[in-house]
Amino acid sequence: MAGKSAPLGTPTKVTQGSRTKGGIGESTLRPDGILKVTGEFAYSSDMWHEDMLWGQILRSTVAHAEIVSIDTVEALKTPGVYAVMTYDDLPTDVKNYGLEIQDTPVLAHGKVRHHGEPVAIVAADHPETARRAAAKIKVEYRELPVITDESSATAPDAILVHENRDDHHIGHVPHPNIVHRQPIIRGDVASARERADFIVEGEYTFGMQDQAFLGPESGLAVPSEDGGVDLYIATQWLHSDLKQIAPVLGLPEDKVRMTLSGVGGAFGGREDLSMQIHACLLALRTGKPVKIVYNRFESFFGHVHRHPAKLHYEHGATKDGKLTHMKCRIVLDGGAYASASPAVVGNAASLAVGPYVLEDVDIESIALYSNNPPCGAMRGFGAVQACFAYEAQMDKLADKVGMDRVEFRQLNAMSQGTIMPTGQSVDSPAPVAELLRRVKAMPMPPEQQWLAAGEAADVRQLPGGLSNTTHGEGVVRGVGYAVGIKNVGFSEGFDDYSTAKVRMEVVGGEPVATVHTAMAEVGQGGVTVHAQIARTELGVAQVTIHPADTQVGSAGSTSASRQTYVTGGAVKNSCELVREKVLEIGRRKFGTYHPAWATAELLLEGGKVVTDGGEVLADLVDVLEGEAVEVEEEWRHRPTEPFDLRDGPGLRPRPVLLRRPPRGRRGGHRTGPGEGHRTGLRPGRRQGAQPAVRHRPDPGRYDPGPGHRGHGGDHRRPQDGEGQEPLLHRLPHPHDPRHADHPRRRARTRRRPRAVRAPWHRRGTDSVVDSGRASGNPERDGLGAQQDAGPTGTPHRHGIGAPPSLWAAVPQAGTAGHSNGTPGTGRTVRPTAPPVPVHVQHHDSFVSGRPPGRAAEAPSQIPHTPKATAGAPVNLGSRPT
Repeated sequence: MAGKSAPLGTPTKVTQGSRTKGGIGESTLRPDGILKVTGEFAYSSDMWHEDMLWGQILRSTVAHAEIVSIDTVEALKTPGVYAVMTYDDLPTDVKNYGLEIQDTPVLAHGKVRHHGEPVAIVAADHPETARRAAAKIKVEYRELPVITDESSATAPDAILVHENRDDHHIGHVPHPNIVHRQPIIRGDVASARERADFIVEGEYTFGMQDQAFLGPESGLAVPSEDGGVDLYIATQWLHSDLKQIAPVLGLPEDKVRMTLSGVGGAFGGREDLSMQIHACLLALRTGKPVKIVYNRFESFFGHVHRHPAKLHYEHGATKDGKLTHMKCRIVLDGGAYASASPAVVGNAASLAVGPYVLEDVDIESIALYSNNPPCGAMRGFGAVQACFAYEAQMDKLADKVGMDRVEFRQLNAMSQGTIMPTGQSVDSPAPVAELLRRVKAMPMPPEQQWLAAGEAADVRQLPGGLSNTTHGEGVVRGVGYAVGIKNVGFSEGFDDYSTAKVRMEVVGGEPVATVHTAMAEVGQGGVTVHAQIARTELGVAQVTIHPADTQVGSAGSTSASRQTYVTGGAVKNSCELVREKVLEIGRRKFGTYHPAWATAELLLEGGKVVTDGGEVLADLVDVLEGEAVEVEEEWRHRPTEPFDLRDGPGLRPRPVLLRRPPRGRRGGHRTGPGEGHRTGLRPGRRQGAQPAVRHRPDPGRYDPGPGHRGHGGDHRRPQDGEGQEPLLHRLPHPHDPRHADHPRRRARTRRRPRAVRAPWHRRGTDSVVDSGRASGNPERDGLGAQQDAGPTGTPHRHGIGAPPSLWAAVPQAGTAGHSNGTPGTGRTVRPTAPPVPVHVQHHDSFVSGRPPGRAAEAPSQIPHTPKATAGAPVNLGSRPT
């Protein structure tokens, strides 16, 4: 019959115009760009509830003191105050939290250990009322001596910052005021020192730095009728927050529902909890929503900072410029609480040599407990402090040898095949020498070119011109070169994985993919890249990025430059599984129409099923008619190993036996060059013996005890037959869903004692080269961490088997971008700036709605959305008058 359409499944040819746009390798529109430049983007501090109270925190005014008494009577009498809570009002016996070591009190009890420690919290009907009520709380302190540096922390009569420590690091540190110690010894430094013609020593001091993100800590806690709480929060790791919050509240994790709100920058400062528990406590106590927003002054107290450090380095070199040895000691001040200090110690130690070839090294890295403000994650995470020292050493040594500073670095630069001091083989390209050659070859700017321009000079282009501090007069340009090495991803045996749920269905007559992860979008551009991955793998133009929450499995932390790689890998993996299921449906429905359904390599492109030769076999709308395909899967990079904590001649990598689940689609193992593995089961953990502490000192003073040999306890390794089995993956705290005993685990694994439990996280490494132009600010010039967008390749642990990440400072102002790859695609990704939950179709718009499983009484408006409501009582744009 004339005009009759071809039967379904009849092949046609795909045209160029029908190919999916907006995939990997293309430049796509920043979904949040317009909203941010017009001031319409909703951050966490913009959230609003019609019946909400305001929370306020009273903080200590002294650095170290006993709390004699707390009087809250006057505060409670203040009109408009609904609740005042102190330590005694906490609802459970779990009163501490922490990323790895649970040593941080929710509210101070008995003593305060740093200036600004939370002592009491207040809820009132107006923020000013809450502040005035908090000021009426009377706290009597009896001040104690303060620990401020290594000498005061490790003195024989030093007061202990934390008495009766029982964490898993205490068995291998030489003093209870040392959080963690990591030695790395390789080769024979003494013999290598004798071969050196030149030796250079230097001591370097690195000050505390603050992330100073623009958006202060803020969040909104809303109690629900089921006795739980909904928390809308700006954070870097939703599930890490959840595992710390729920035990303090005495609630199961499924009753603490967390949704990511607009994040105004992070840089590591949001890895630790700030006001999350306090807001939830007040909301549950009053039965009303509670909002807490720090001001800038309180923000400096309310989050961790970069560790200040003292570093002593010694390098040797021969007359021809070859490095002979390196010896260093890195002392990091972790402040009053552990935070991420153990991981920062590991990072500083493993990257202490820099991107250079050295056979003989002796490295020691420690972090102290002190009465200074707590320190934790900040861009670079230990790598920055070390880079500051070893690059200064390279300049000094090059000058002493009489070589050009860049050529000296090139001569000693690592490359593919280099064995790092940890024993790790660099098995991917590491073009350090070529990077330096290109940087040095860049043209130098004219000397004081602003003088030649005269009146025609653009003031904004002059040094200090934008801030009007100078118009170029008296300014002389300095030129320096530096190259650093940094990690990508977690390592040291940490089970570093991410989860992605991908759903594909027909909506409004066209195929739509929905990507749901718990990744915190803090500005790194992950949401943009994940939408590009979904378009590329599933061949659909419309991709909806579901708001990040805890209704899906963990995506890990938005830190260590890992999210594009690891969560991107999870998105790609789940998309591949969805595609396979879609093709199975197509074969079932249309397989008899054309033999290509059974024999050809089939792809999804432009909303159609096509062969690798470009023949269209069916439209996805027809394939998916009446059906939806959904997959939620985890994805991991290559497994890693923990460090050996023993002293001795040479690093002793532990033997590794990886327990892999049975092969199969769910629970199978698929790994290859450049791939991670996907599995429905999680690897087990190592069983080990509790280190014996031979002598328990008086809790108030440090006494090394009998038989002390410079170590605070028995440091022997568990021997065969002492409950030890081959090393497996290390997993985190039992409250984490990844823990072997958590009900959400798909497979049971054996528990091991706390003494050998893996640290909260470690950072692995991967290749990313980022060259820039120096402005004199190491953070701005890339001497901090890379923005969280990972490169192509596979990250591994620092210890064995990981390629490095490199960056360099160059002699001009400004920075060049870096390319980032998507796992397993072999294509280049250039992520745009931070996106938000979006509905994507060439241009990006917002999607809102209640996350699945959310109680109907909870606010349904997603905190990332622009200033509008969706019928529920959360208003994200209004402000109090």
